[in-house]
Amino acid sequence: MMKVVKGKKKASVLLALTLAGTMLISACGSNNETGNKATGGEATSGKPVTLKVEVFDRGNSPSGSTITNNYLTNYVQDNFGKPNNIDVQFVPIPRSEEVQKLNVLMASGSDVPDIVFTYDSGTFYRYAQQGGLTDLGELLDQHGPNLKKFLGEDTLAYGNYQGQQFALPAKRAHLGKYSSFVRQDWLDKLGLPVPQTTDELYTTLKAFKEKDPGQTGGKVIPLGMALASAQYEPLLWSFIQPVTEEQRYTLTQQLGSNDFPILLPGFKDGLQFMNKLYNEGLMSKDFSLDEDKKKLNEDAAKGLVGFFSEDDMNPFYPDGLYSTLQANIPDAKLSSVDVYTDSEGKHPKPEYAPVGLYLMVPKSSKNAVEAIKYLDWMASENNLLNMQNGVEGENYTLQDGIPVAKADAPDDVKNRVYNWGDMAIISNGKQLGDTDRNVEAYVLGMPEQFQEETRNALTISRSDTIKPVLFDHPIEAQAKYGSALRDKFNEIVVKATMVKPDQFESTFESIMKDYMANGGQAILDERTKAYEAMK
Repeated sequence: MMKVVKGKKKASVLLALTLAGTMLISACGSNNETGNKATGGEATSGKPVTLKVEVFDRGNSPSGSTITNNYLTNYVQDNFGKPNNIDVQFVPIPRSEEVQKLNVLMASGSDVPDIVFTYDSGTFYRYAQQGGLTDLGELLDQHGPNLKKFLGEDTLAYGNYQGQQFALPAKRAHLGKYSSFVRQDWLDKLGLPVPQTTDELYTTLKAFKEKDPGQTGGKVIPLGMALASAQYEPLLWSFIQPVTEEQRYTLTQQLGSNDFPILLPGFKDGLQFMNKLYNEGLMSKDFSLDEDKKKLNEDAAKGLVGFFSEDDMNPFYPDGLYSTLQANIPDAKLSSVDVYTDSEGKHPKPEYAPVGLYLMVPKSSKNAVEAIKYLDWMASENNLLNMQNGVEGENYTLQDGIPVAKADAPDDVKNRVYNWGDMAIISNGKQLGDTDRNVEAYVLGMPEQFQEETRNALTISRSDTIKPVLFDHPIEAQAKYGSALRDKFNEIVVKATMVKPDQFESTFESIMKDYMANGGQAILDERTKAYEAMK
């Protein structure tokens, strides 16, 4: 149900957004055929071509800089703009309102930048479906050889809509998502080995509960859990049985940006294991109220939690969970572990799609060639390295070929690249030529005492991973029901976990029936048809 927006100002905003959706096709496709071919000026002399590029405005520009006039905007103009007789202008869009503002700009046609972007795949698909984007395939072949090589086929596939390259997705530097962690000092105190399998983990959790090696006074939480993907996904995916390609495409359901195994064989078994842990007092009692992981982090930092899963290197950030834990308990030690085991002896866990931003050129743009040339320049020589890291010797030093930020650099030097993530738009994360070097850059950015465990955690997050399922067009039912079903998925996890063991079967059957009736079946039907058409 749409909320009623009160007040003239809010009504005007709502009207503008509504018009943006309905005007997109006509506005973005309003130019003549010459403009649609997007041949560009390719100017090397005479009046400069103006290339407009979107940039996120986060309101974090340091004194002396603005989001449109800073070290990196000047670097772009001096090193790309001037040599090519192009005036690169940056168009700020508030990060918190990016989709709404972009909709309005796209509807305007004439005011929309030549390069726009979004993290939201649904927004990209909508623009492509409505005819608002330039097909960049041929332009990429002609003017973007370095960019095409940099992005690679796997990443480019996410910008393909029904056979046309309507977006150039930014390349993600690191695809790993999750790792798990155990209190090594508790294991040592009890003389226990590091658990290697789910069964061994269960034995370890029981020992933590019964012997309380952290001397918590009965407050011990053997397995820390929150109602968040990083905590339950590694557990649940480890119970999924081997599947065929058809099952993987049809029975997986994408709710938001994550794939969920709700219809895959073994999902019920994973929930039943969680039910067992909960009813035996081996898991966080109030996990159902902890969607932001705040309670889990507090409990772990206090030294109450023996084992938990988390976003790969999260515990090791400066002033993060591990630092706080050691401040509270100096002898505490966390070890990164890969424990949850499937029927084949592997440790499966989802990985990220290899994409960040979806970079697009509106169909109304007359400067698509210059847009591709700009992105290709970014992927050439050391331009990306310089944009992401600044000046060697001033902003960073090289350690085994890895740029490491200088902690003692003056603030004005550090501020040169304060917005590198929003300017170096062809990459999500720092790119150093291969995944191992990219990961090592993350490691060397952590406090020295945590670097080895960070390296272990990142290695775990990249092992035995499950790739996202990709169709060549959006599944409409997922867009329609995804948000509501994401809440219902959480409801399934909570109810199936917390119910008494003798009520598990009937509860699971009831909540799954409700899930399927409220969109799950529609998604299943559409994905089945899409797979058959794809085959």
